[in-house]
Amino acid sequence: MPPSTVVIGVDSSTQSTKAAFVDATSGRLLALGRAPHRVTGGSGARESDPEVWWQALGEAVADGLRDSGVAASAVAGIAVAGQQHGLVVLDRAGRPLRPALLWNDTRSAPQAAALTRALGGPAAWTARTGSVPVASMTAAKWQWLRENEPYAAESAAAVRLPHDFLTERLAGVAATDPGDASGTCWYSTATGAYDAELLGLVGLDEKLLPPVAPTGATRIGSLTRAAAALLSLPAGIAVAAGTGDNMAAAVGLGLGGAGLLDHPVLSLGTSGTVFAATRTRPASAALAGFAAADGTYLPLACTLNCTLAVDKVAALLGLDRDDAAPGGEAVLLPYLDGERTPDLPAASGLLTGLRHDTTPQQVLGAAYEGAAVTVLRALDEVLLACGLDPADPAIASRPLRLVGGGARGRTWVETVRRLSGRPLLIPEAGELVALGAAALAAGAAGRADAVTVSTGWGVSGGTDVPPMERDLATWHRVTSVLDGLTPGGSPG
Repeated sequence: MPPSTVVIGVDSSTQSTKAAFVDATSGRLLALGRAPHRVTGGSGARESDPEVWWQALGEAVADGLRDSGVAASAVAGIAVAGQQHGLVVLDRAGRPLRPALLWNDTRSAPQAAALTRALGGPAAWTARTGSVPVASMTAAKWQWLRENEPYAAESAAAVRLPHDFLTERLAGVAATDPGDASGTCWYSTATGAYDAELLGLVGLDEKLLPPVAPTGATRIGSLTRAAAALLSLPAGIAVAAGTGDNMAAAVGLGLGGAGLLDHPVLSLGTSGTVFAATRTRPASAALAGFAAADGTYLPLACTLNCTLAVDKVAALLGLDRDDAAPGGEAVLLPYLDGERTPDLPAASGLLTGLRHDTTPQQVLGAAYEGAAVTVLRALDEVLLACGLDPADPAIASRPLRLVGGGARGRTWVETVRRLSGRPLLIPEAGELVALGAAALAAGAAGRADAVTVSTGWGVSGGTDVPPMERDLATWHRVTSVLDGLTPGGSPG
C-alpha cells in the first residue's frame, strides 16, 4: 500500500546530490535519486558552480520520484542539507557571480590566520563563535574574495551557504539555520545571532545574509510555482530551513535534545569527522563548536583527508582498497589536500619509516592508520567539550557510532576498532544526511521536532562490533610523527 504522506530529504554534498523519498510515518526509504556535481580547481582551489547544484537537485528529485512510484501529490515537504562552509555570492537576480568556494578550498589559510590574530587569538574566537577561523570557514573565504577578487565581493547582493542557496531557490525566501550558520565564523553561538563586530571585521553587511530560523525544521515558506514546475512537485508544500550536512547526519542518527545526547559519532567519508550532540556549549580551539539543527550544540572535529585520500594511495599502489595490512614501521599521513585537523593547510602526503621488507599492503595499511589516528585524536576533545571525562570507564565503554562510506568497508572498520579500543555501533540506516533532511522536512510539514521524528522512525539500531585491545604501538608511532609537524606541514 503506498504511503499517504512522503517527505523529501536532499543531501547536496561535495560530489553529488541525493534526494531521499521517505515515508513520513514509518521513516521507510522509498527511493534515492542521484545526480553528480563537478568540482574544479587545483593547487588548493576547490570550486563548483551553484547552478549545477540546482540542476542536480532537479535531476535527483525526478530520479527519486520515478523510482519511488509514489504520486507527486503525496509529497508534503522538502528540506536541504548541504556541504558546510561554502561561499556563494549572488547578484541582485539571485544568480551566482562566480563559482562557489568549497569547504575544502585551502587558499584562504592566510586570511584565516590573519583573522585569528585580529580578534586577539583563538580564545577570543571560541568565546564568540565556538570556533577558530581556519581555511574552511566561510569568513576566511569571504576575506580571501575581498582581497583577491574585490569586484565580486563589492558586487555581491547576497551571501549564502550552499544549503541556503538551494533552500531559497525552493521557497523564494532567504533563510538559514543555527547549525549551518555556526560554521561561518560570523555567527555567535553565545548569542544565537550574527555578530556585528565580526561582520565589521570582515567588511560584510548583515543585510547580505539570510535570516536565521529557530531550527532546521522550521517551516520558512512553501515551494514556489516555478520550483514546483521544475521538480514536478505540488506548489505550496512545506520547505524547511534545512541545515548543514553534519547537523543533518546527527538528526538522522536521532542525536539531539529529544534523543541521544553526548554519544560520539565517527563519520568516514570524503572528510573524517567526529562529533556528538550536547547541551554544553563547546568552546575549544581544537574543535568546531557548532550549533546543532535542533537548538543543542554539535562539537565537531573534521579532517580533509579520509576515504578518498586512502583510495588514492591504493590506486597509486595498484591495490584494491581492502588489500591492506597493518603498516609495520611505516607511517603515512595522507594529507593530499592540505589538512584542517591538525591545521596544516599547506601540508602534502608524508611517508616515513620505509624498510626493505615493507610491502605495498603495509604502505596502504599505513595510509588507513594515518587517516584514522588523525580523526580519532580529536575524540577526547569532543568528549571533553560535552563535559565528559574520556578516561571514565563508563564513557570509554560508550559505543562509537561509525557512519559514512568507510563504515561499510572491512579495513576501515577494523582499523578504527584496533586503534580506538572502543566498541563500535554501525547503524543500519544508510544515507544519514538525506534521512536527517527528510526528518527536517517532516518536522516542517507537521510542525514537530525533527529529532523526535527520526527517533520515532527507529534510527538508533545497528550492528554491534565488540572492542579489542588497543594497538598503542601503532598509535604512538603515528602520533609521534604528527607531533613533529610544524605549522607548515613539514617534519620538524
